[in-house]
Amino acid sequence: MSASQALFQVLLGGFVATTIAPALTVALTLLSIVGIALYLLALAPRLAPRQAAVLSSAIALGLVATGWALMMFAALWVPVWPALLGLAFGHLGLRAARSAQRSAARTPVKLPQRSASSAPKPKPVAANESKPPPRTTTQPPDRTTLGRYRIDRQLGRGAMGAVYLGHDPKIGRQVAIKTMALAQEFDGAELAEARERFFREAETAGRLQHRDIVTIFDAGEDQDLAYIAMEFLKGNDLQRHTQQPQLLPVPVVLRIVARVAEALAYAHSQGVVHRDIKPANVMIDLATDTVKVTDFGIARITDSSRTRTGMVLGTPSFMSPEQMAGRRVDGRSDLYSLGVMLFQLLTGRLPHQADSMAKLMYKIANEPAPDIRSLRPDLPEALANVVTLSLEKRPEVRYADGRQLAADLRTIEASCGPAPPGTDSGGAAAAPPEPDGFAATVKFSRDDPRHNSGP
Repeated sequence: MSASQALFQVLLGGFVATTIAPALTVALTLLSIVGIALYLLALAPRLAPRQAAVLSSAIALGLVATGWALMMFAALWVPVWPALLGLAFGHLGLRAARSAQRSAARTPVKLPQRSASSAPKPKPVAANESKPPPRTTTQPPDRTTLGRYRIDRQLGRGAMGAVYLGHDPKIGRQVAIKTMALAQEFDGAELAEARERFFREAETAGRLQHRDIVTIFDAGEDQDLAYIAMEFLKGNDLQRHTQQPQLLPVPVVLRIVARVAEALAYAHSQGVVHRDIKPANVMIDLATDTVKVTDFGIARITDSSRTRTGMVLGTPSFMSPEQMAGRRVDGRSDLYSLGVMLFQLLTGRLPHQADSMAKLMYKIANEPAPDIRSLRPDLPEALANVVTLSLEKRPEVRYADGRQLAADLRTIEASCGPAPPGTDSGGAAAAPPEPDGFAATVKFSRDDPRHNSGP
């Protein structure tokens, strides 16, 4: 037997009888190889990795079973091992190509940086100056996808990232996607800690199920950009209603703040503290009577930046004295922040204002807030007492539970009667900001537990 005949016998099965027509065997072998090649080129790349693996395993078993059946029942040996080898190596190549695509997608795209001389200098903002609410923009977003979500447009941009309107293709649902550029704020061990805290806090906030707390659907990271996908809310935040002439009627303010207090009471019962309650983190839609507290856990996610920047977290004007001092906080800190928000929604100004961070911190820690009736004489005394108790410096004297605060606000709301139809503001004009120092303080005795100044 010549060398070419021996090789031909090996390729066709070795011990197959020479009486079998070799042309039929070669034809069947080539047909199986061509079929596998077409499958790897046309069908397998369109399938998900798990689906492709399952289908390929079924094809391999089918080839082996077909070859065995032909040999047993038709005395025809068809070598299927070339097709099986092609299937195996084709899958390895497909997997390597997909890994390369994922690595390329994760590589951050560096945008051209403007020089320091051409970059516009930020305008300094005084500590007592209210920042305008973020405007919805239709400018094209930085990307077209984020994780599995399609990005439709950018809704706004904050200090650490942007908020996008997205679409979940799996269930056809609109979502709001809040992003945080952790890699730009942290590095090394701080970045790893921030990532761990991000997913831990997102998971904790995702367990909150309350009608007045925004629902979180998903959290992930794509191209070094952490994101949280949550329900898309219509309406606007309360920031626009913190100044004249946009102040809301008093009964409406009391109803909104009572619902926020109840939502906080639920979150606190689940062991979750918000840490950044402020008008910008409360969404409302008066037409549908919707109130939603947003951004649970966001302040704590970035808590490790305190040692690096030397700044405390949260919005300073709304922070409780214990939070400003860097002490451990609980739900009573949120209720203090809610008291500041109530004060601002009623009067159009903050209880403590200063032209520097040092002065503001001193006032929050030491000076009592003014009586709201010195700014709005039309407000009832009972409401002034509620605000005073909310702004108590000492946590042990402050409201201990949001349900207590909500009950007091609803009682006052009932005594105020319904808001006049078509009323857009609270009636009396807000007093102008006071100069440094407070001319009026709460008229309580120091022995009264409601007194909001230190002993």
